[in-house]
Amino acid sequence: MAALAALAEGACAHATSRPPAETQRLSHDTSKPSGQGLRRSVPHPEETGHYGDRVDIRALVFDVFGTVVDWRSGVARDIRQLGSGVDAEAFADAWRSRYLPSMDRVRGGELPWTNLDDLHRASLDELLVEFEVPDVPEDMRTDLVLAWHRLDPWPDSVPGLEQLKRRFIIASLSNGNVALLVDMAKHGRLPWDTVLSAELFGHYKGDPEVYLGAARLLGLQPQQVMMVAAHIDDLAAARACGLRTAYVHRPQEYGPAAAPPPVTDPEADISVDSMTELAERLDT
Repeated sequence: MAALAALAEGACAHATSRPPAETQRLSHDTSKPSGQGLRRSVPHPEETGHYGDRVDIRALVFDVFGTVVDWRSGVARDIRQLGSGVDAEAFADAWRSRYLPSMDRVRGGELPWTNLDDLHRASLDELLVEFEVPDVPEDMRTDLVLAWHRLDPWPDSVPGLEQLKRRFIIASLSNGNVALLVDMAKHGRLPWDTVLSAELFGHYKGDPEVYLGAARLLGLQPQQVMMVAAHIDDLAAARACGLRTAYVHRPQEYGPAAAPPPVTDPEADISVDSMTELAERLDT
């Protein structure tokens, strides 16, 4: 992903050097009632940010897997239907480990655009063989893929999102396909104003089309949008495209035995330990 962030930086620098639709959006008319309550000026931590001392943040877009929802516990819960002979947590970890390589095959042109449900299904079929449970019926395989649609939010996610929604547009910005994200929002009562997905742009995150496309669909300039994620490489790619960034520390994403993630992202505008803390920080 570090390489992807570097590629995104170059691609976004090229994109923002000319006036495409993604970057040349008029600011909202804040004299209209629809804009009231959405404008927040967020100072750069050192008051010397690339876009000046203060920038109006109108929208927050969120990575979902690991940042908003606990994918590991949710997937392991459904894997247990395969029986006690399968280590459900190890299976969940192995399935997640196929995530980036699968998307890289799409990015590299080895596969045409393929949504995340289909990538998950291909990885599942391989893992069932590796874990020596190949005789799983088709209906169970389909249901296991849908495990990614019914992941539970972290305890702070919904309260924090509800607080943030009072002042900002809030939206997902995930590699999950639209159907997956809608199902997940209904399951977890995630209060999105809209669902934005890599599927809408035919690119996965890391590619600038996703970050710039999100700003375009929201009718905003990139610097008016803040990307929120628990993954530093995702934030680096967003920042290269001109978005502001907030890092959420999720030490339990990969389970208690995994190496802990960084506590903060020194390059991010804000680093927090929860969504509720993010809401409080942006409200000051």
